[in-house]
Amino acid sequence: MEKVAVLDLGTNTFHLLIAEVSASSIKKVVAEQRHVKLGEGGINQGEIAPTAFQRGLEALLSFGKLIEEHDVNKVKAVGTSALRSAGNGLSFVEQVKRFTGIEIELIDGEKEAELIYKGVRMAINPEVSSLIMDIGGGSVEFILCDAKEILWKKSYPVGAARLMDRFHKSDPIASTEAESIRNHLDEVLSDLKQQALTYKPELLIGSAGAFESFAALVLNKSGREQQVITQSFEFDRQELLLVLEELISSTHQQRADNTLIIPVRVDMIVVAAILTRYILGELNLPGIRMSAFSLKEGLLAETIGF
Repeated sequence: MEKVAVLDLGTNTFHLLIAEVSASSIKKVVAEQRHVKLGEGGINQGEIAPTAFQRGLEALLSFGKLIEEHDVNKVKAVGTSALRSAGNGLSFVEQVKRFTGIEIELIDGEKEAELIYKGVRMAINPEVSSLIMDIGGGSVEFILCDAKEILWKKSYPVGAARLMDRFHKSDPIASTEAESIRNHLDEVLSDLKQQALTYKPELLIGSAGAFESFAALVLNKSGREQQVITQSFEFDRQELLLVLEELISSTHQQRADNTLIIPVRVDMIVVAAILTRYILGELNLPGIRMSAFSLKEGLLAETIGF
């Protein structure tokens, strides 16, 4: 039995997962997250702002203490969109190593998509042609796949923090701003739509993040809020679309007052809802599910050779 720690350092949230691993089992010991908002104040300018830089360092100092307390044998940390695209991303990596000893590998969007697929497959067996959608703060990964393999994958710089920073200026979001996002997605995601015509996905799998909030809101609206989601959740299309529309028309205060929406998502969930509505409308996938497993579980699986 050995203890393995994996860290997924995203644009909005840093995740730490510590697991006890044997030849036949994986047992989660620690699952922590810190909402660092690394992209706040500089994501579209290609810099990590000083306050966000400090929040990130403090989160990793805290994670480092937990790793030490649990006598971890192996540590694997990866940085995604904000860290790989920021001009001072390497400076952050160097300071983290200096103060915590944690070595961060900056991975590209292709690798990120591969790890997301590995994580999702631990929660959902995509028996039909499927489209995995992972909405991050800096990027969104789309993976066309089945149970055996990835058929096509690509990372796009249309994460929720980027879209919000560029387009979302009104409260609630103005129809003209929502239309500008749609036009931007038309331009950026044209090749995704072409690939969808080729592979004909029948199932949309939302990978954790915003989809966890969508699921909580759907359950609450239908009076099923007591249902516990451990690995996956199946959406009714109309229920999901209704929740998306309500989020898009809501005010900041309405979302802030809703305890089902965690603070880091209060504003970014609006553009995430617009993006999800766009994909559902353009590709018309008949099935929709949420996977509670994502990149960190995929990184764990890869690290231990599972």
